[in-house]
Amino acid sequence: MIGTKEAANHVLSKAQRQAVRQLLRIAPVADELGARFQAAGHELALVGGSVRDALLDRLGQDLDFTTSARPEETKRLLAGWVDSLWDVGQKFGTIGGTKDGFQIEITTYRADSYDPASRKPAVAYGASITDDLLRRDFTVNAMAVLLPGREFVDPFGGLADLGSRVIRTPGTPEQSFSDDPLRMMRAARFASQLGFEVAPEVVAAMTDMAGRIDIVSAERVRDELTKLLLSSAPRTGLTLLVDTGIAGHVLPELPALRLEIDEHHRHKDVYEHSLTVLEQAIELERRLPGGGPDLVTRLAALLHDIGKPRTRKFEAGGGVSFHHHDVVGAKLARKRLTALRYPSAVIDSVTQLIQLHLRFHGYGGGEWTDSAVRRYVRDAGPEVERLHVLTRADSTTRNRRKALALQQSYDSLEERISRLAEEEELAAIRPDLDGNQIMQILGIRPGPLVGRAYHHLLEVRLDHGVLSEDDARAELLRWWSEQPEASA
Repeated sequence: MIGTKEAANHVLSKAQRQAVRQLLRIAPVADELGARFQAAGHELALVGGSVRDALLDRLGQDLDFTTSARPEETKRLLAGWVDSLWDVGQKFGTIGGTKDGFQIEITTYRADSYDPASRKPAVAYGASITDDLLRRDFTVNAMAVLLPGREFVDPFGGLADLGSRVIRTPGTPEQSFSDDPLRMMRAARFASQLGFEVAPEVVAAMTDMAGRIDIVSAERVRDELTKLLLSSAPRTGLTLLVDTGIAGHVLPELPALRLEIDEHHRHKDVYEHSLTVLEQAIELERRLPGGGPDLVTRLAALLHDIGKPRTRKFEAGGGVSFHHHDVVGAKLARKRLTALRYPSAVIDSVTQLIQLHLRFHGYGGGEWTDSAVRRYVRDAGPEVERLHVLTRADSTTRNRRKALALQQSYDSLEERISRLAEEEELAAIRPDLDGNQIMQILGIRPGPLVGRAYHHLLEVRLDHGVLSEDDARAELLRWWSEQPEASA
């Protein structure tokens, strides 16, 4: 059996071989860029996530560099060499560009910090590569490779921590999180993305300083939460955010799901259930168009039961109910996602899924009529495939017979939807007559009456399927004969 130290050394040697391979791949661009800065009397180094990802054999086309040159000088050195150049980050010390398919960002040595009363970081330039690495969030991101000589710089033991799969800060975690409180959420995100363990002193600082996250803008919190949710194992990071109290500030509806279980265990642990639903939804994402990580589905899975704490009621005989938690949960989700500045399209989709996630449970043994199936598809609209995933993921019963019955029942519903879809355009159900035809047949002008007629024909369409134009006309005239306006 290999000891812990030997195992870590084995991981390091493998990581170092991977890094050499990755550095050779980017050498034509990185070495040439380093030579340009060296000739101008400046240091340049590949840094941070780029070095970490090279060691993990996952370096992409985005390359991060740090330099002793000020932004104006960096801009001058890049001009004429890069294929394109941008300076939108210049006030933060960053100049970017593209070169031979690589996206490059070069940032002057710096030290960011937060003023206790400000939501924006103050930028101060550092004096050396070591100063720059000290201000980085974690040791695994505080490594650099000086160019063009390819000298490896690791003053804070990032390579060893990479081998041990642990997340630590270069300086004290208290100082790091004071400089930028968002790093507390980033620790949770890296734990989910990389499968690393967060060092005990880092967890302790996150717990003690959880309230400091309030100083960070909603947009930055949203972006970090999104990255965490789209990681391969979001449960790890979410659990860390809840346990340290940070979630209570950025997503309080999640820890609120930790309802006490009644002594007879007659209802599920809603918090654990929600995390399980999230994991099961991730496994089912392959069913969605594209098959990749889907933010809307993951948000809906995580938040689908957040209405339960508000609607919990203890019934006579020891039962527990959560009536209308779907409606309440949709409203809470809209409020929270709006506060986090998510796009309206994301908010609308997530809240629609939450509001519909219980609809299937009325299907039972397949007794829905075709009209009920049409309404299910109509109400889900473009979210029907996500609703399939969420509804299947929401089955977390340990009773195998019950789980199989639910799966077979939903298989039946999807088969009926497919059959009806072949016969009718379920995804775009419309009345058999449009507004112009309604006005022409009834001899009426545009107004609310047209809308009422249109709605009636839509209900007929949902109940009976496609009608011929003659049958639709006859139904419209029958409806019209019963309206008070017909005799006016």
